[in-house]
Amino acid sequence: MRDTVDRPRRAFWLKHLHRWHWISSAVSLVVLFMFSVTGFTLNHAAQIEASPTVVRHGATLPADLVRRLVDPGRKSAPVDPAVAAFVGEQTGADIAGRDGDWSDDEVYISLPRPGGDAWVSMDRETGEVQYESTDRGWLAWFNDLHKGRNTGPAWRWFIDVFALACVVFAATGLLLLKMHASQRGMTWPLVALGFVLPLVLALLFIH
Repeated sequence: MRDTVDRPRRAFWLKHLHRWHWISSAVSLVVLFMFSVTGFTLNHAAQIEASPTVVRHGATLPADLVRRLVDPGRKSAPVDPAVAAFVGEQTGADIAGRDGDWSDDEVYISLPRPGGDAWVSMDRETGEVQYESTDRGWLAWFNDLHKGRNTGPAWRWFIDVFALACVVFAATGLLLLKMHASQRGMTWPLVALGFVLPLVLALLFIH
């Protein structure tokens, strides 16, 4: 009698768990694959050779723009829009609205990005502009996406949503394992192995 009562409840939970399990797996599939591959490449970063490409450009600000490099009254502030536009035209560096570090003789703007770095330096007396950009390649780009390095708020929000989808995927998978465990004798030994193995490795080999 009890089996007859529990059968509709079991069918209800199986239906909804399977639904959320496949939805969460579909949402996270591609990114989970990417994060798995980049987890491997990050773990073996020392063995994977990289050949950074460095590009340098120089320019000189006209006198009227040099005069616009006036002290903003604080250590970190963007340059005048006209200065930013000139630098962009001459070097290709997009510094509009980006805070720079102001000193008595220089404005330095850091331009980090996934897979590379860049910077712009402007001499406040001579108007000399120096721009350097380093590209570490597509593998470094994917590795930085994995770490969320210099990716901006949109990608950080995406990582949060992806992480939530993975939690749903894992939780529904665990509940489905529980519901099928009676027909699969190795279910809990394998789950226990997946928990104990990394714990033992962490306790014994990570110091």
